[in-house]
Amino acid sequence: MKQHACDYIEMKVPAKPEYVGVVRLTVSGIANRLGYTYDDIEDIKIAVAEACTNVVDHAYELEGSISLSFKAYPDRLEMMIADNGMSFDSNDIKKKLGPLDSSKPIGELKEGGLGLFLINTLMDKVEIDDESGVVLVMTKFLQRDGVEQHVQEASTIVQRQG
Repeated sequence: MKQHACDYIEMKVPAKPEYVGVVRLTVSGIANRLGYTYDDIEDIKIAVAEACTNVVDHAYELEGSISLSFKAYPDRLEMMIADNGMSFDSNDIKKKLGPLDSSKPIGELKEGGLGLFLINTLMDKVEIDDESGVVLVMTKFLQRDGVEQHVQEASTIVQRQG
């Protein structure tokens, strides 16, 4: 299977509440450019904000930063959020990832476990690595075919009524 090229966007922001909105705007812009539906963009914004808020609330005693990368593929958006504040090689990290175990009781999913539970519900795939800091990778697939089908159904309904 041929690996599609992707657009790679990387950013680092201070781990402060006022920057979570900046990240939400950024991911919203990226998802919008890729053609996600309004509802999917809202889900992506909530999940990314939740991941960033977890870092802001739990990762650092004093000051730190959140490293983010977004990989935009033709069929999906992969978002990586890391709290160690250092630049990271996403391919390196991906080798160490494991799936988020949603069968564990919510309380066991680290502090802010409800946030991880919510993220897992909103995203299509969630992986986590907590070896040195926490790295969360979330994937949302682009459902282009579904949109076309809804448009087709709507136009059929309009034709019947007309």
